[in-house]
Amino acid sequence: MPGGLVALLDDVSIIARTAAASVDDIAAAAGRAGSKTAGVVIDDAAVAPSYVTGLSPARELPIIWSITKGSLINKLLILLPGAVLLSEFLPEAIVFILMLGGAYLSYEGAEKVLEYLGGEKHGETIDGEIKDPAAFEKQRINGAVRTDLILSAEIMAITLNEVASEDLITRAGVLALVGVAVTLGVYGVVALIVKMDDAGLHLAKEAHTSAGRKFGCLLVQAMPHLLVALSVIGTIAMLWVGGGIILHGLADIGIAGPEHWIEGIEHGVSAIAGGALGWLSFAGLSAILALVLGSIFVVLLHKVLRLGH
Repeated sequence: MPGGLVALLDDVSIIARTAAASVDDIAAAAGRAGSKTAGVVIDDAAVAPSYVTGLSPARELPIIWSITKGSLINKLLILLPGAVLLSEFLPEAIVFILMLGGAYLSYEGAEKVLEYLGGEKHGETIDGEIKDPAAFEKQRINGAVRTDLILSAEIMAITLNEVASEDLITRAGVLALVGVAVTLGVYGVVALIVKMDDAGLHLAKEAHTSAGRKFGCLLVQAMPHLLVALSVIGTIAMLWVGGGIILHGLADIGIAGPEHWIEGIEHGVSAIAGGALGWLSFAGLSAILALVLGSIFVVLLHKVLRLGH
């Protein structure tokens, strides 16, 4: 009996060590993969505050929570099983899905740039008074969850590409971990952003010290500038990530010239001015590529095919 008990404890300890190692592998792989999704995450955080524009402040947090739940469903119940099955049975398709996502990011980024420059605006706008707030709120949530599905698909595809060589359990664990972390992180930040002006207004009126009241006024005044900055950063991030994905994808399917050319410029700049400027040169040229391609997509979709009108 003691021998059997000792053997059982040995088996348990082996399982425990294996599980711990798997958790460490998943955490490490999730860290590597998560860093690659930064551009899409920034854009997600930049876009999300617009979903509560024009609605009652009392409904802002419930709406964000509804979008958060929809985002988790997108990632964990829809995209994760599909991504795992794809990586197991058709891994060669991942690069084409990534490039499709890169093209979408390029299109979205270029569309925003053209709108900044005075081009025609596309998508939902608020015209006049909202007659049915409940219906409008539901419409906004559904639209946000649909948009989140596209961005989430790109996040999951980027993550999957980074862990394609891992075993099935690690791949699934990394996708789940990155999906949950990104969702809670993005919409947690969004909740803080959209309530920042309310907190500032409360401090400006109720703070017991002049410093507190001044800080509250500063928060209120900073909110519009923060939203503009987030929008600009999100647009740049979309173009940089979209262009980089397309360059890497082309190289993976045998068209390595564009990526090698830009990498040559990056190495040259790094040798003269340092690695940071070298990286910026690669990111900048990737963004320019995405802007050109995205502008072509905008013209084709809105001027030729007349979609979005």
